Amino acid sequence: MERVVDLDEAVLEVERRRGRWEDAGLTVEPVTWRDAAQEWPQQLELDRAAVVDADSFGVVLTGLGGELSVVLFRGGWADVDYFAGIDDSGTLPMTAIGSAAAFGDQLDSYVARVFGSLSGAAA
Repeated sequence: MERVVDLDEAVLEVERRRGRWEDAGLTVEPVTWRDAAQEWPQQLELDRAAVVDADSFGVVLTGLGGELSVVLFRGGWADVDYFAGIDDSGTLPMTAIGSAAAFGDQLDSYVARVFGSLSGAAA
């Protein structure tokens, strides 16, 4: 898989937002990593140091009546699933991601889509 996005930099985009999300009442699960060097089926790892060849990471946010699950692949795409209510759930489209910063911007839009404005929380 081509390396389009630096996953370590993209995780920093998650970590930069973690405090704000938690202050707003969201639970941010630990980031999980998948190692392309492992044989199938690969186990998800919590410890980045245990991953030789990271090809993706995932994060799950819950709270305020919703859930957002995002898995970013180093090839520049992501799988985004959400639940925002009994009649509002599914998969959200994510455009091609060319950088960690672009991932952070899209992540912000999905958090707002699922959980509403978090403007009451400290930035």
